[in-house]
Amino acid sequence: MLEFNCGLEFDAARAEEDFFPALLPQAAVCLIEPREEKAEPFLIRTQNLQRRLRRLLGPIDLSSKRLNLSDFARGIRYRLTASPFEQTLTYYHHAKQLFPKRYRELMRLRPAAVLKVNLRHAYPRCYVTRRIPVDESGIPTGGAYYGPFASRRSAQAFAERILDLFKVRRCQIKIRRDPTFPGCLYSEMKMCLAPCFAGCTKEEYDVEVQRLVHFLETSGGSLRSTIEEEREKASEQLDFERAAALHKKVEKLDEVLRGRPELTRRIQDLDAVILQRAAEEQTIGVFRVQAGRLAEPFSLRFGEIASQPRSAEHIFREQFESSSAPTNGDLGEHLWLVARWYYSSPREGEIFFREKDWPYRRILRACSRILAPKPSEAEANPAPEPPAQSPEGAS
Repeated sequence: MLEFNCGLEFDAARAEEDFFPALLPQAAVCLIEPREEKAEPFLIRTQNLQRRLRRLLGPIDLSSKRLNLSDFARGIRYRLTASPFEQTLTYYHHAKQLFPKRYRELMRLRPAAVLKVNLRHAYPRCYVTRRIPVDESGIPTGGAYYGPFASRRSAQAFAERILDLFKVRRCQIKIRRDPTFPGCLYSEMKMCLAPCFAGCTKEEYDVEVQRLVHFLETSGGSLRSTIEEEREKASEQLDFERAAALHKKVEKLDEVLRGRPELTRRIQDLDAVILQRAAEEQTIGVFRVQAGRLAEPFSLRFGEIASQPRSAEHIFREQFESSSAPTNGDLGEHLWLVARWYYSSPREGEIFFREKDWPYRRILRACSRILAPKPSEAEANPAPEPPAQSPEGAS
């Protein structure tokens, strides 16, 4: 995945003649290889490869405390990157391979925040976590997971809003079903079924938990359809007061879901594609997300498609249908990579989600937008002016 595809040998005596001129002033992830076999390599990411390596591998300045690796370096291997997402993913991939014990520290990586309903507990509750245990096949276990969110705070805020719609407990105490237990504020306000003092049966609480899980799995669709059906039935029975109350519930539900990011959903259902501009001319980098994990990316070279019998849509269909096998990788870390890009501002590139099928037409239009010259590029390479029309050709 995103291997280094360029390399140069380094000789300090000839660096100004053939090393630095060969480097491009572009964003890249670069590995500086040491002369000594036992020495640890040096991995960097930069927005300007030529300038950064001039600072690291240029002539030693004894009056400066700046790091200099000219005596350390034997050569470099690197990959040019055209987007922050590709650069972060490339750096992550190589940092995890080279420094398995400290790559998280290097990247300041924390698994993404998600909501969890712990179904292994006798009386489950919904809470925020960054840990998603998986089984041998890589499927999340131990409950229902929903996310990822931009931060733990935003996940907690969303959890508080949706729990107002259900009577699932919010406390962290051990449930003993003691009738003498005084309860809490939520049970007094009828916002919890109060299993702590046997205010409900185990079966009644399980039904309420399943309603919450189904709500998260459908991103609110299950609850909305239920309320709308009850509202229509109340209207048919001419019970307009109940219909009005149910209508207010629909409005409250819409308000809760209005600020929900499109990325947040049941983790197993997070199937999307991220499109990024690639370093090659007229090329799109395609990054598939399958059940929350990043699959092996591929490049779509529009400059070559014109000479091929297959269309771009056909290539997308082939790739998406052939990549149905489960992907490897740490689920929490991959969710962090996707969430870090998705919630960034400004965000480069576009993302599309698979619902019943892929929106191929929208994906192709997005490719055109991504490949369109940026304003800075258009100013640097203005289009040639049309030739002046001769008087004889004027009509």
